[in-house]
Amino acid sequence: MNITSAKIKPFILTGIILLIDQISKAIIAANWPGDGVLIKRVFGGDFFWIYHVRNKAIAFSLGQGIPDGIKPVLFIIFPLIVLALLVVYYLKTDEFTRIQQWALAGIIGGGLGNLIDRIFRPDGVVDFLSIKFFGIFGLDRWPTFNIADASVVVCGILLIVSMFLPQKKGDAV
Repeated sequence: MNITSAKIKPFILTGIILLIDQISKAIIAANWPGDGVLIKRVFGGDFFWIYHVRNKAIAFSLGQGIPDGIKPVLFIIFPLIVLALLVVYYLKTDEFTRIQQWALAGIIGGGLGNLIDRIFRPDGVVDFLSIKFFGIFGLDRWPTFNIADASVVVCGILLIVSMFLPQKKGDAV
């Protein structure tokens, strides 16, 4: 296994995402307890809200109806295994370009942020960012999300897009 400082450096992003995610969730949970609390209309009147909700399922509240006995396996153990395998694969291979390394680090940070909530917040993952979606896909508002969710989505898109970009010599580490 060839672990260099260049390979470890993207984990700075993992730490930053974890820190911002957990601090923002702690502020929301401490100051606005409860579920379904509109905290503030930030701008655009109805466009962007800080809206505290708890999600006991996964993205978009998928799996809400799954029996409680199965949820820990699907929502904690399985994601933990996937994240661990992703880190091990990342560390063992030199296949990823720099941008892909940083994107993976962002995905790992977001995944860990929500995993921490699932383990330590019995009321569910703290979601608090709400965006008006203007009826697209039949949604008035996009499902409420958090910093970790945004990191996984943005870095996931970045990772996918990077796979279609031509590699320049020296891009791979």
